[in-house]
Amino acid sequence: MQNFSFRNGIWRTGLARRLFVFSVTWLPLVVWADDIGMPAVVLKSYTSECAACHVAYAPGLLPAPAWNRLMNSLENHYGSDASIDEKSVKEISTWLQKHGASTRRFNEAPPDNRITSTAWFVRKHREIGSAVWTRTAVKSRANCVACHQRAAKGIFEEDEVRIPR
Repeated sequence: MQNFSFRNGIWRTGLARRLFVFSVTWLPLVVWADDIGMPAVVLKSYTSECAACHVAYAPGLLPAPAWNRLMNSLENHYGSDASIDEKSVKEISTWLQKHGASTRRFNEAPPDNRITSTAWFVRKHREIGSAVWTRTAVKSRANCVACHQRAAKGIFEEDEVRIPR
């Protein structure tokens, strides 16, 4: 029986090389997509209450503490009163806590609870000029669907970005 040491056998067959390349190139993307994406089951009250005014942001865009602070201050929701009944607050809060960001990349809780203030958002949008954010079709940094057509599903593929003129 041949000795398949890492150096003499598996590496030479290419299996180890393929697994290594997969683990450093594709696996992080799979983990990233799962964390940021919209959960398979979306809470109806989240869609009806939150998406009535803006896109229903994927819970993975903020960590649980930020969602908790946000849900506990709905009476002053970025200048608007977004108050909802206590049952809905509890249900939505529990769902957001369960599905909030869990990986290090998205686990930063910005002090103002804004997705657009997170380090990863700022880094990913650093090449966007300030004039783009004020265009009529964009309006603000929070209007993800202006450039990311599948943002409501938590999909932000770079090759699908279409910045309106």
